[in-house]
Amino acid sequence: MTENSFTLTVFGGGLAGCEAAWQAANRGLKVRLLEMRPGKTTAAHTTGNLAELVCSNSLGSALQDRASGLLKEELKRMNSLLVSAAEKSSVPAGNALAVDRMMFSQEVERALEQHANIRIFRQEAQSIPETGPVIVATGPLTSSRLSAAIQALTGEENLFFFDAIAPIVTLDSINFEIAYKASRYGRGESEAGDYINCPFTKEEYFSFVDALRSAERKELQQFETGIDQGVTAGKGNFFEGCLPVEILAGRDPNALAFGPMRPVGLIDPRSGKRPFAVLQLRQDNLAGNLYNLVGFQTNLLYKEQERIFRMIPGLENAQFVRFGQMHRNTYISAPGLINRNLQLIRRPQAFFAGQLSGVEGYMGNIATGLAAGINAAAFIHGKPFFEFPSETMLGALLTYISHADPRHFQPMKANFGILPPLENPPRSKQERAKQYAIRSLNSLDSSLPDEMRPSL
Repeated sequence: MTENSFTLTVFGGGLAGCEAAWQAANRGLKVRLLEMRPGKTTAAHTTGNLAELVCSNSLGSALQDRASGLLKEELKRMNSLLVSAAEKSSVPAGNALAVDRMMFSQEVERALEQHANIRIFRQEAQSIPETGPVIVATGPLTSSRLSAAIQALTGEENLFFFDAIAPIVTLDSINFEIAYKASRYGRGESEAGDYINCPFTKEEYFSFVDALRSAERKELQQFETGIDQGVTAGKGNFFEGCLPVEILAGRDPNALAFGPMRPVGLIDPRSGKRPFAVLQLRQDNLAGNLYNLVGFQTNLLYKEQERIFRMIPGLENAQFVRFGQMHRNTYISAPGLINRNLQLIRRPQAFFAGQLSGVEGYMGNIATGLAAGINAAAFIHGKPFFEFPSETMLGALLTYISHADPRHFQPMKANFGILPPLENPPRSKQERAKQYAIRSLNSLDSSLPDEMRPSL
């Protein structure tokens, strides 16, 4: 394909960009996919692979009566490439869908490279073309030059917050005289359990919390965006859905025990009782020799992470293959800038997708990539847009990012709170979730045209 033969350009080879390119190419568009890595990397990526998972390796619950699980099922019914790749590269994670990072990325990259309508270019997108359809899905770590171009195009300042990732340790460095395998309430794929659990006594927990609260943190330098704005350590705008453990511990000594370290559904086999708190580790690769600390995003100095995280019972001799760290996440103030079709209102040929558009979480990124690819194809072919039903989780996300109050806008992840209310909601939260899921999938199934359904 020559330069002039492409009908759509997609900026960004992350989750949203890859899904968008796939969906558009399947609808007959000649797609040029631009990814700046490995030539230019970011503070959080470690490879040049497409669809690299930077934070957790979990794509959330696989249960349809959970918000992320419902969104997965919707995407599966709309022929999502990345959901299919995740299922092919899954690792045990109880009721969640977690993947071998490398295998997942390879599945996605292989599918895109083999698609006759897609060409992948390893180069940085530095500006947004004034003419021609484009999907901007460069993600939360958009380069400084493109950030400046987006600001010029939208007429708004970029918003941003700090996000964090959790450490990873080797399996053979975990002390199984203390740690044990189990899933909450025994709900796992394997008989032994899908998670490794490190149990705390009350005394051990509060000693650990005290150490977290007084530990040295890495100073957050001002991030150069090319538009004279940044954030310093004292003014960090942390995303509430992904707070560092030391920030949680600093807010309330009990916060971790009621948050990522809650012990519900777990019994310590040594005592036969529920521990006071538990750190869970989740398998991070298919080989099963790497495990990540669930919910333990952090910005502690590396030496402090070694010292304090080795206070965790069972991790006294932990070997870290990756320490936790923080990075800047960028997104636009979407309400009033883009419509429900993910089009930039002032330039309808430009679509935004992924976290840059104001969604949070892996599944939200994939979902908006799918929507942008489908919508861009409809726009280019001169066909009506598919109206994603408002009762679906994807439809609700599209409504939120395009119609939320811009004064208090923050990236949103899939949750039942953004769905339209049920007509006769049951009192039980679990029953309400089931009814939301039934309504969503019925609405989607009744509205999907045949060409959007997976082939049998």
